[in-house]
Amino acid sequence: MAEIQEPPVYALLVDGTTVRIRCAGPDDQDAVRHFYEQMSPDNLRLRFFSASRTSARHAAERVARRPRPGYRALAAEHEGTLVGLAEYEALPDITAAEVSLAVDDAWHHRGVGTLLLEHLADAARTAGITAFRADALAENHEVLKVFTDLGLHVDRHWDGPEVHCTVELASDEHYLSVVDTRAGLADVASLRPLLRPRSVAVVGAGRKPGSVGRAVLRNLHTGSFTGRLFAVHPEAVTILGIRACHTVADLPLVPDLAVIAVPASAVPHVAEECGELGVRALCVVSAGLDAAAATALMETCRRHGMRLTGPNCLGLANTEPDVQLDATFAARHPGPGTAGVAVQSGGVGIALLDGLHRLGIGVSTFVSLGEKYDVSGNDLLQWWESDERTDLALLHLESFGNPRAFSRTARRVARTMPVLTVDAGRSTSGRRAAASHSAAAATRTMTRQALFTQAGVTATRTIGELLDTAALLHSQPLPTGSNVAIVSNAGGAAVLAADACEEAGLTVPALGTNLVDQLLSELPAGASATNPVDTTPVVNEDQLRSVVERLAAHGAVDAVLVLLVPTAVTSATGDDLPRALVRVGAPLPRPVVAVLPAQAARVGLLQGTVPAYSEAQDAARALSYAASRARWLARQPDSYPELTGIDTRAAHTIVDAFVADHPEGGWLDPRTAAALLDQYRIPQIPWAWARDEDEAVVAAERLAGADGRVVMKAHWPGLLHKSEQRALHLDLRGSQQVRAAHRDLETRFGDLMTGVVIQPLADRGTELFAGIVQDEVFGPLIVFGAGGTATELLADHSARLAPLGDRDVHDLITSPRCAPLLFGYAGAPTAELDGLELLLHRLSRMACDLPQVAEADLNPVLAGPHGNAALDVRIRIEPRQAHDPYLRRLR
Repeated sequence: MAEIQEPPVYALLVDGTTVRIRCAGPDDQDAVRHFYEQMSPDNLRLRFFSASRTSARHAAERVARRPRPGYRALAAEHEGTLVGLAEYEALPDITAAEVSLAVDDAWHHRGVGTLLLEHLADAARTAGITAFRADALAENHEVLKVFTDLGLHVDRHWDGPEVHCTVELASDEHYLSVVDTRAGLADVASLRPLLRPRSVAVVGAGRKPGSVGRAVLRNLHTGSFTGRLFAVHPEAVTILGIRACHTVADLPLVPDLAVIAVPASAVPHVAEECGELGVRALCVVSAGLDAAAATALMETCRRHGMRLTGPNCLGLANTEPDVQLDATFAARHPGPGTAGVAVQSGGVGIALLDGLHRLGIGVSTFVSLGEKYDVSGNDLLQWWESDERTDLALLHLESFGNPRAFSRTARRVARTMPVLTVDAGRSTSGRRAAASHSAAAATRTMTRQALFTQAGVTATRTIGELLDTAALLHSQPLPTGSNVAIVSNAGGAAVLAADACEEAGLTVPALGTNLVDQLLSELPAGASATNPVDTTPVVNEDQLRSVVERLAAHGAVDAVLVLLVPTAVTSATGDDLPRALVRVGAPLPRPVVAVLPAQAARVGLLQGTVPAYSEAQDAARALSYAASRARWLARQPDSYPELTGIDTRAAHTIVDAFVADHPEGGWLDPRTAAALLDQYRIPQIPWAWARDEDEAVVAAERLAGADGRVVMKAHWPGLLHKSEQRALHLDLRGSQQVRAAHRDLETRFGDLMTGVVIQPLADRGTELFAGIVQDEVFGPLIVFGAGGTATELLADHSARLAPLGDRDVHDLITSPRCAPLLFGYAGAPTAELDGLELLLHRLSRMACDLPQVAEADLNPVLAGPHGNAALDVRIRIEPRQAHDPYLRRLR
């Protein structure tokens, strides 16, 4: 497999410094020679086993040779200066390569070598190299530790003063976890100047009220920012009593953070001034940057190592006592607390901040991402994971830069705190509006939902639902299941609450006799307690509290919903009954929520402890989201089975050959498609290719089952839907019918037809669909559900992002509406589920191995008690290179 010359990328070191990783070549000879010549003698000796300066010249000459197969050199640069170099050269006749690594003396212990090796290993895997080999002096503890700490399997062999290392390049879960840790440390370090700045300058703070920059400066000032604060204005000396400088260069110190609120056309120039001064982070609230300005802004930020939030954003805030940063132009300061908030839309950010304020839920950090050129939701999740304050994450994301990395991070963070989002852009018009608003690609609903489901992200439909759910998760324990007890002083309202629970996917079970008797003994005469529990209007506070405590402590239900209407029987206002809910004794083991139809607000928190909703539907949906989170947390982490018999190299050969003959891509013919599936041991029904009538007869005689029946399917390039074209014949018996069928197809399709596929008539079973879709942003998606000719009409499919774990496969199989058929519903033949799971795992592996597979349809897959097999296969190939979504790099 040939090496691919990747374009330069930027990435973060463990201390948050940005470096540029690029291929080194002939133009770098002088830089490489200088890099080695200025090394200390000890460093030079450890690298070359000799302190001779001639080694520098030879090393520079090696890098400067023409690009050649089997060789790759990667350079790490900081502000144009070479600080690290890693090389590999393939060994003859094997899939291993010799690797070397060197880092400038001043850049040791900052992760340069590790970062270079990660990128070099990725390039080597793409080129078909499976292992690195390296020789090091036994005293070179630093480079030996670099190899050991990579996270890959390393064998070391001591040979006198030398150590021979072999690094296996196969990436596994352990390696990805180690990379996650490194990425998290680097990311958090890079965000400190943005979220914990010691000094801030507002560039574009106006002298007159009404300007965005002035509003940001005012909020920083009145919010009691603990660091140094400056304004930049071409004429003013002070603004709002704060010292103003005429230019960025005139600032008396280098601020950690610059907030830029100037006209869009001036943003690139101001950003360059900030970079030259040494500013570490930018928050660009300005909107309306054109493509040229956007490119210039990003190039400046990367070149100078500045992290960026925005443009077109509301700003950011951190309520930590030793920071107290409010660099937003919101109407009020966010209150301190433990909710982390990140939004793309400033309007949504204001709505969330206002909603959290009404609930009394404070904010740890708030970041308006705007058009999300750089800092993303993934960055904020890693920040919240490490800040030791945040216990609730709220996200509003209209687009994803690296959704697979986001999914991996979210899956980890969601184990420690609830991660909530608004599923924006569910409709076609919504996706169009999101793309227009955020200048980013819109995402299909099924793909986005798969991402959220697998990552454990609670995806609500509206901002209101998000706040409803946040109130519950912030104040109450999680339910352990979906059974709900309803308690109400109004029977008719209780019926509506029961309907709302059922519609939200919850269950309102009948209560056991003993529990009913216990409840009735505590309630007024005339009460009923079968569930819903009708307390009657005359119930008092003590009785209500006792009933709620008993239900919440009993194992018969997982949550208690209390619906109360004010009556003159209990008090003039009815306030005494809701008070009963906050006057319970010890914390209850199960969540309790209130529904107060007379409440003006959609949702509130009674004394900060019990969520209260004005509508039963809102309470039920919040409980349903909480129950879904509890189920996700209760699941064991996914495991990934070992798949045997896969020939990845042969699969690549098939795809590469097709792309070489079809540079624009296209649909594989039946023989090539079947051969590709064979490399992954994906089961197919026996078949044969026939070019003419006589070959069709011979194939039919060979493949006919015990009853002698076969199927004939026509083929020509571009044929997608055989049933619609009536390009097939079923239930053919004997050579006469086979000949007649072939003549019919020839008559109707003529020279268009290139041949026919002959198959035995399949046994009875459930027709399913299994397929691959390569999403341009999200990567491979596995789709599964009802198959056959009506698959598109029924649209009964579920989807998960590859690679699939065992839990993902279980969800795929059980989620579609047709799933009961696989378990024998209505007399359907029970499917062989182990084989079906294995088929999906193998399909997932193919999707991950071969990004060139743009789409693959196995339809139908016939599932029965004796196995599963694809009856028809379509695979479309596009020229596309593999892209590791977990390789550390900035967008």
